[in-house]
Amino acid sequence: MTSSPPHISWRIATHADTPAIVTLVNSAYRGDASRAGWTTEADLLDGQRTEADEISELIAAADSLFILGFAQHSLCASAHLKRDPVGAYLGMVVVNPQLQARGIGRALIAECERLAQQQWQANTMRMTVITLRETLIAYYQRLGYQRTGILHAFPRDPRFGIAKVEGLVLEELRKPLADQAHLQQTS
Repeated sequence: MTSSPPHISWRIATHADTPAIVTLVNSAYRGDASRAGWTTEADLLDGQRTEADEISELIAAADSLFILGFAQHSLCASAHLKRDPVGAYLGMVVVNPQLQARGIGRALIAECERLAQQQWQANTMRMTVITLRETLIAYYQRLGYQRTGILHAFPRDPRFGIAKVEGLVLEELRKPLADQAHLQQTS
């Protein structure tokens, strides 16, 4: 059973946010802390999901944003948004495992879609998800993302995790945003 979502305030990350983002991302994806939520990758991957150098580079990069969500002045959600030739790429979508299943993830993704349209006039959002994560893929499908059948090898760089199972593959999901932009303008 889900409870009502808390009020979330949004802002774009700065370099000062790097340590908090690293902590949140790693706690949501890996290790025992991640098991408190339903989005854990702890059964598939060991190691950290990210490190400070990567987050700092993404914050500094052109056409790249980290969106942060705060509930009662505490960081509870973040996602990386990057402009790409297709429109925008959404990655590292995380909600504090203790606060999952309350609508925060849905609100975070909606905010990312809004920003991609506002900042870059993106008409398509793209992401990749490990194909073994059927529950997560189904969640994204409920939010309008479509499986494309486009597969990518999982990175072998240990900075992204150490595989605990064989055959990790990423599938690209896409969602058209143009219709949403039109709906927002006409309402």
